[in-house]
Amino acid sequence: MTTPSPARAAFAILGRLAPGLAARWALDLFFTPRGRRGSQRINAFLAAGRRFDVSVRGERVAAWSWGDGPAVYLVHGWAGVGGQLAAFGPPLLASGFRVVTFDAPGHGASTGRRSSIVHFAGALQEIAAKEGPAHAVIAHSLGAAAVVRALSQGLDAGRAVFVGPTGGPRDWAERFRRHLGVPPHVMTSMRERSERWLGASWADFDVPMLAVKQAAPLLIFHDRDDAEVPWSDGAAIAKSWPGARLATTSGLGHRRILRDERVVSQAVAFVKGEPVDTRGWANTCRHPGCDKPAREDGLCDSCGLEASLYLRDERRDAWATTPGVS
Repeated sequence: MTTPSPARAAFAILGRLAPGLAARWALDLFFTPRGRRGSQRINAFLAAGRRFDVSVRGERVAAWSWGDGPAVYLVHGWAGVGGQLAAFGPPLLASGFRVVTFDAPGHGASTGRRSSIVHFAGALQEIAAKEGPAHAVIAHSLGAAAVVRALSQGLDAGRAVFVGPTGGPRDWAERFRRHLGVPPHVMTSMRERSERWLGASWADFDVPMLAVKQAAPLLIFHDRDDAEVPWSDGAAIAKSWPGARLATTSGLGHRRILRDERVVSQAVAFVKGEPVDTRGWANTCRHPGCDKPAREDGLCDSCGLEASLYLRDERRDAWATTPGVS
């Protein structure tokens, strides 16, 4: 979200004089990715793959496949590209897996201007229907939310690895609103318009709520210094998903974590069904000012209890206190 500050003044004025126009503008900004096209490293990785296309909601989605064997799908995040997960490719191929990735609609080599979790999930489902069942899915950031939506709609995946996963749109919308100074009534209208466009309620994308019904083994990597998606999102998903495991890293941020050798090797080991030790990644409590020994979820016993009570109540009350939710 790099829109210049004059947008704040424009939203304040339009919110009073032309709220419908303001809502349409907010929707366009919120659902239009602004991101990367790919580095030389990413392009070299993609060039070695078999390129194919699928159609999703009227857009051409570019996809790539490497190797033979059980399929492992790599799903990028918002304003990213499939090649960002290139570091996972060679060790997966060496382990006998087929690797499949894609650029979601509105991203990279795919067509489209707007995108969303619905577009991401639809692309994954179309590609899996073409390329075969998913032995595993490795997903980053918003890509993880899209995977959970696809799983909830019937996608079959043997196991999943999430890296820096987001908990859902409610928090993104609040950061967006504050950043641009969008009036609450405009956000309400924007949300209602987007739900009609997407054919789904934003509540349908709440990952911790959807996680409760999931059965596939899940391993989550989330960095305590992630400035884009808070560590608490990964912790909430791990707490809600039956049997999920959380490895808390430190100093890797939101994107460098995708290239970290230890993260990659442990993710591949998990995909192979080998034992993975999530201890020792960040062995002190993640809560600011607390230096007690951490449990597997990154918190000590006392801070973990406090967080679990807060997350439970916060999730229960979140939609009731969000503009536009009755």
